[in-house]
Amino acid sequence: MIFLRKILFPLAILYGWITQLRNFLYDKGILKSYAFDIPVIAVGNLSVGGTGKTPQIEYLIRLLSTDFKVATLSRGYKRQSNGFILANELSTAASLGDEPYQMHLKFPNIQVAVDVDRKNGIEQLLSQETKPEIIVLDDAFQHRRVRAGLYILLTTFDELYVDDFMLPTGNLRESRSGAHRADIIIVTKCPATISEKDRKKVKDKLNTSAPLFFSAISYDDSAFSSASSMKVAELRSMSKLLVAGIAKPKPFFAYLQNDSDEIMAFPDHHQFTESDVASMLKRAGNKPIITTEKDFVRLREHQLSSPLFYLPIKTTLIADGDQLDQIILNYVGKSTRNR
Repeated sequence: MIFLRKILFPLAILYGWITQLRNFLYDKGILKSYAFDIPVIAVGNLSVGGTGKTPQIEYLIRLLSTDFKVATLSRGYKRQSNGFILANELSTAASLGDEPYQMHLKFPNIQVAVDVDRKNGIEQLLSQETKPEIIVLDDAFQHRRVRAGLYILLTTFDELYVDDFMLPTGNLRESRSGAHRADIIIVTKCPATISEKDRKKVKDKLNTSAPLFFSAISYDDSAFSSASSMKVAELRSMSKLLVAGIAKPKPFFAYLQNDSDEIMAFPDHHQFTESDVASMLKRAGNKPIITTEKDFVRLREHQLSSPLFYLPIKTTLIADGDQLDQIILNYVGKSTRNR
């Protein structure tokens, strides 16, 4: 795989030129961007997958939804539907995509919408009888057709964008220079015990003028099923089947695993088939099945006969969390007043 990526280096150069030309056309106004008279926050990354966008979106929802009417808008990756859809009681993971459906179940007080065309999606949200006061765009850093008011760029501690290269040789969707559009940069998935010295090394490496923050993924101390819960300390000592269909499952497995556990790993956003479920049940036997929150919303629709639990995660800021909150709230407050 590494060798194949290396021989595709000329394609990476070509792809880089194409994305730079596209960004140049937007920067010069030759390609039109659309702004809206409402606070719009875009969360995204320069690389493909696995930077912790969903926990960061949830962080914003928790911060903002007590005082504002919040809507999230994403493309609904791998959903089995088309066009604009606003989540309701009939929505499923198939109609929304797994991550939007997860947010819809977790935060019933907000509006969750999907549309590949973000401009149309925002227009549709603003045409609703109950209009949002803030729209959070998921995975929209490269979506230049909509001009957000605040851009939050995520990059993982172990795979900083400055150490990466363009697709297909590396994992970058666009040149590292795209980071200049960020109003805030968050280094995600840091060790919870990261030192101030190591944070300074990363800051020097990124060499950015944007406010820089560091976050870690923290797991809940309980796993949950549709009807009950179980303490992680108890789960660790039990024999179980661990299932994950996420981009980087190793931390999830490591957090729960013991020597007697079975493990099944699937590609990110995997659409579980009846055959997959049959294999899970066979390997689980009478043991509980523990999965990620994102996978749970897809697996629960199969009505497994074995107990199915999920382990929630959230993003935790390492130092200066109040400063990050204030930057976001200042933007939202100023934009709302300007309306």
